Amino acid sequence: MAGGAVVSTGPIKNYNGGMTTFVFVTCFVAATGGLIFGYDLGISGGVTSMNEFLEKFFPSVYKKMNDGSSKESQYCKFDSELLTSFTSSLYVAALVASFFASAITRVFGRKISILIGGIVFLVGSIVNGLAQNVAMLIIGRLLLGVGVGFGNQSVPVYLSEMAPAKLRGGLNMGFQLAITIGILVANLVNYGTAQMKSNGWRWSLAIAAVPAIIMTVGSLLLPDTPNSLLERGHMEKAKSMLQKVRGTSDVDEEFQDLMDASEQSKLVEHPWRNIIQPRYRPQLVMAILIPFFQQLTGINVIMFYAPVLFKTLGFGDNASLMSAVISGLVNVVATFVSIFSVDKVGRRFLFLQGGIQMIICQIIVGVVIGLKFGINGEGSLSKGYANLVLILICIYVAAFAWSWGPLGWLVPSEIFPLEIRSAGQAINVSVNMFFTFIIAQVFLAMLCHMKFGLFLFFAAWEIVMTIFIYFFLPETKNVPIEEMNRVWKQHWFWSKYIPDEAITGGIQLPAGKTVA
Repeated sequence: MAGGAVVSTGPIKNYNGGMTTFVFVTCFVAATGGLIFGYDLGISGGVTSMNEFLEKFFPSVYKKMNDGSSKESQYCKFDSELLTSFTSSLYVAALVASFFASAITRVFGRKISILIGGIVFLVGSIVNGLAQNVAMLIIGRLLLGVGVGFGNQSVPVYLSEMAPAKLRGGLNMGFQLAITIGILVANLVNYGTAQMKSNGWRWSLAIAAVPAIIMTVGSLLLPDTPNSLLERGHMEKAKSMLQKVRGTSDVDEEFQDLMDASEQSKLVEHPWRNIIQPRYRPQLVMAILIPFFQQLTGINVIMFYAPVLFKTLGFGDNASLMSAVISGLVNVVATFVSIFSVDKVGRRFLFLQGGIQMIICQIIVGVVIGLKFGINGEGSLSKGYANLVLILICIYVAAFAWSWGPLGWLVPSEIFPLEIRSAGQAINVSVNMFFTFIIAQVFLAMLCHMKFGLFLFFAAWEIVMTIFIYFFLPETKNVPIEEMNRVWKQHWFWSKYIPDEAITGGIQLPAGKTVA
């Protein structure tokens, strides 16, 4: 950790309980909530590179792509406001929905939010599959966005609350794994439907109903978390659920800490007002900057627009879709690296190592594309250079998949005290969706105007975020979720924001109240 410890706060507690079959099954089912987000990220880029889809809905882009006489720069072929609105409208809906999801998650529990997300996403996928015009497409995308907003708000919190502290990182990353599997499946579906004579794009969009059904049915089978049951006043149910989750009846100490946290959370009537108090400053900064930085790694550019990007670089139709499948496969495999290492080597190591690897790859890709396409975007990649770009993008995707990808969801979901957890996660999701929207909206225009410099732009941001993590993020591995204040109190910079009374038993107590 950068900087020395400031105050002794006593040892971090180590509660009873490890991995039980019950915990594994519930976390596995909940994590499928990531499938809808992943499928959507993967599907939209593939569909928007299909000629039949472009000809029907975006004829100007189709004409620009297929006009042999056009002197259009390679960088600018896909630059269309309407086309980017199709991709990015989802993220605006997700941003707005995450605030409603926050209130529902707090009042009715985490599983209800997961259920609502699944149902709305299902309706959106049906509308998109049947779309006859751009308006229907956008309405479908907005419904998908509401589903994603609810899912992304509730699933990471659910996983962090269910998992034992020693395994929280790996289990929470089931969500990111589901996202990567969703992306890979979407890439494979796009590759398959692109071979169809007609209406392949309809199948691509309609198959989104499958992950939505998995998430909806799964949510009906899920129990509520002990934290959520306590938050809503079901004390006996919460204790028996904690015993079931931990696989032991000896949970008195952990249950007492959860009850203290729950009592404190009941004193907080306005979590949105409270979250801006100085005592929550470290968590608030992380909930804003981690998702902000996650989007400025440039990953969604690769994921949404991988087929479009590869097509721009001169890969053929099938080759560009196949290249997206390859990068999607790397994404899934590399996520397993994170799942098995995050609770051993810790969050900071993965953040820093992944950041350095991404910086190197982005710079080399930017230089190669700059040398081959120059400023005016005229030129092509030889097979050797095209393969080099694909390999570099895969190394970059691997680095993201074991660092900023899963940790961008894990760290914000595990650092908030119960009384502001739903509000904190809503901020995390909405910042994530806002910048996902901005980047989706402007990427094709940025590619057109910044040319190869776009890759260097993202590399510069990766340098900034890696320095930020080094100095300002303490290590949170193996720390019980209700004990997190001790970690902030020991940090060289954040300790001044955490009042001493907030460390009693690791629980945030209201000012002036202490426990003997």
